[in-house]
Amino acid sequence: MSGYRAFTVSGAGHWALAEREAAQPGPGQVRLRVEACGVCATDALAVNGLFRPDPSAPIVPGHEIVGRIDAIGEGVTGRHVGERVGVGFLGGHCGVCEQCRRGDFVNCTAQPLTGTTVDGGYAEVAYAKANALVGIPEAFDSVEAAPLLCAGLTVYSALRDLGARPGALVAVQGIGGLGHLGLQYASKLGYEVVAISRGGDKADLAASLGARHYIDGDAEEPGEALRRLGGAAGIIATAASGASMSPLIPGLAPRGRLIVVGAGLDPITVTPGDLIFGERTISGTITGRTVEGEDNLAFTLSQGIRPITEVLPLSEAPKAYERLRAGRARFRIVLDPAA
Repeated sequence: MSGYRAFTVSGAGHWALAEREAAQPGPGQVRLRVEACGVCATDALAVNGLFRPDPSAPIVPGHEIVGRIDAIGEGVTGRHVGERVGVGFLGGHCGVCEQCRRGDFVNCTAQPLTGTTVDGGYAEVAYAKANALVGIPEAFDSVEAAPLLCAGLTVYSALRDLGARPGALVAVQGIGGLGHLGLQYASKLGYEVVAISRGGDKADLAASLGARHYIDGDAEEPGEALRRLGGAAGIIATAASGASMSPLIPGLAPRGRLIVVGAGLDPITVTPGDLIFGERTISGTITGRTVEGEDNLAFTLSQGIRPITEVLPLSEAPKAYERLRAGRARFRIVLDPAA
């Protein structure tokens, strides 16, 4: 392999198309020929210079990467050239920090963040630590698999951690890139699913994705509406807005949980009484371990769950990101270097 194209961003939103020479992967790494890369709201961390060690230095965004291994670095075992794998937001644990020593690989303190602190997948070639790789079943199309490595795994992990009984009332707030997957997962996991959004125009879509109830946040208080349904054992909050999450908390049943997956910048407001009386909790979740990514793909495949995607060529990466930022994506945008 000689050269490859990659989109980089530096400063705050300064895009550039770079021509790079392909290098051999370092120890513990593999090199991938990228087949698809999802465009995720969390890419804003890279585009806006957040979390980057040096915001002025160019970095390649993108952390929903599917590709085939075409080179293997020293010390890598259990992987082979030609294998199709995925890489998510968490770029591989260090194995030596206290969290890793306790098996909490998701919260490794030395973990690179794909497309944010290390180069990601808005490119024809990507590099990754071997312990960050997720095996991709051949039954999956690469474009379909890419959004499942972050968006899919995130909502799957939230629902798995909820621990609610089968048939429990579970709400998904927001019907977007995360929410449209959350509705499908919640339905297939056997919950009585409530979709919460703004406006009545999404009710039919929500029903087609598995929702039995629809709450229009413009027409009624969602917390009150949930109480009329008996209270939610869990609410998966996908909209990136703390203000939109706050009214949901009174709609939790006793011991109900609000699990936040939408990374908004404004605060969630809650009264102590809403937590104390009923012993309700608010928590967050961030994707999952690689083996859980493979569990998610297996479940997704067996249940016929699929992301709704629109595909753009790699050459339109900045346009794709701006389309997502402006709220015009339906529902996940995926870059295809071969398009």
